[in-house]
Amino acid sequence: MTEAVGAHEQPGDALLTIDELALSTGLTVRTTRYYASLGLLPTPVRRGRMAYYGPSHLARLHLVRALQDHGFTLAAIERYLENVPMDATPEELAVQRALLTAWKPQPGETVTRERLDEIAGRPLSEEDVEWLLKVGAVRRNADGTLRAIPLVAKAVETLDLGTPIEALQESNVAVRRHMGELADELTAILQRTIVPQFQREDLSMADAERLERTMANLRDLTLEAIVTAFQRAADQVASKSMTLDGPVGLPPR
Repeated sequence: MTEAVGAHEQPGDALLTIDELALSTGLTVRTTRYYASLGLLPTPVRRGRMAYYGPSHLARLHLVRALQDHGFTLAAIERYLENVPMDATPEELAVQRALLTAWKPQPGETVTRERLDEIAGRPLSEEDVEWLLKVGAVRRNADGTLRAIPLVAKAVETLDLGTPIEALQESNVAVRRHMGELADELTAILQRTIVPQFQREDLSMADAERLERTMANLRDLTLEAIVTAFQRAADQVASKSMTLDGPVGLPPR
């Protein structure tokens, strides 16, 4: 006799073994079991001695992965998920994930050292890799592998041009100093104008996917607006400097 489907899944839902669940989320079976033991996942569906996992388990694990990519520690993930009910539907979890990653850029490519050399266009020394890590063009994953951002080739060119690392590090600090307030304001705008459309009981997966596409488009358009606004402001600064002090970068006569 087949055991009744659990409270978190519906009859007809495709159920996965722990191996299939791990494969679907890019995690190892060991890590997936560990997350389940921490209570990050709902109770699985039991059929005899076998445990099966459905759409809500899969969606919740995707949310965990999104939190990891967002820089959350495991303890922070546990605290975050304490506020996400265990009976949350896959659609609700998908909305949570979309809101969480609204402004997050593409995570880059996990690479081997050989692949990193290929992207760079030349063999990189350990000192070169360390330089790239310090400026944020390359990051280390939790398992020690390397992740290269899309602009890593441009960073290598900057390195080859002899640019002082302090220039990039101080520029990054200046950007972070001003971006926190902007991110808060942009998130508040989304919460006020976009989120209410997706706060209803009849939410469907199509709605969740529409929100995810909406967020991705808004992110790209907003980032382009930020770049354009910065360029305009920089032009104004350069124009003012030339008027007051002569050409930028030339010593006064």
